[in-house]
Amino acid sequence: MKIVLYFGSFNPIHIGHIIIANYVLEFVKNINHIWFIVSPKNPLKYNLIDYNIREFMVKMAIKNFKRMYVFDIESGFYPSYTIHTLNRIKMMYPTKKFYFLIGKDILSSLIKWKDYQLILSENEIIVYPRLGKFDIPIFHNIKKIIFLKNAPIIDISSSFIRSSIQIGKNVRSLLDPRVWNYIIKYNIYR
Repeated sequence: MKIVLYFGSFNPIHIGHIIIANYVLEFVKNINHIWFIVSPKNPLKYNLIDYNIREFMVKMAIKNFKRMYVFDIESGFYPSYTIHTLNRIKMMYPTKKFYFLIGKDILSSLIKWKDYQLILSENEIIVYPRLGKFDIPIFHNIKKIIFLKNAPIIDISSSFIRSSIQIGKNVRSLLDPRVWNYIIKYNIYR
């Protein structure tokens, strides 16, 4: 069983996240599932709305995708460092093979993460393309990095969606309809 771990703040989850996850499921050989792991707190990000709301929106957005799941493993762990979560998952599921999915922009800033050397040396990483030029540091002791060269490049960001909603713009086309309706109904990000 091969599972891709898709970490993120998902503040909010948008169609770009879904497109990337679906691409990995369909075009990376032998991947069985993607587990979305919503970060309760991110030491590098601010203004996160409540974890439970973000997790609920992810569940709504992936509801119709049979091989996508939300894996709630980080709630209650503060701070929630990726290296600790990866280690917990491997201990819980020793017979499964895991891949860590990140964008090229994240790979370029990975040196800011706690124990990034261990993340690179102990985990196989799938990197999806992003627009822009990113300086990738020279890493040593890398286990394996798979670059998705033909994956669609999605230039949508959660921060753009949040700021657009704050000023009253209609960005429903960038979100799952259920997520959009939920945001509007509960006046999230305004």
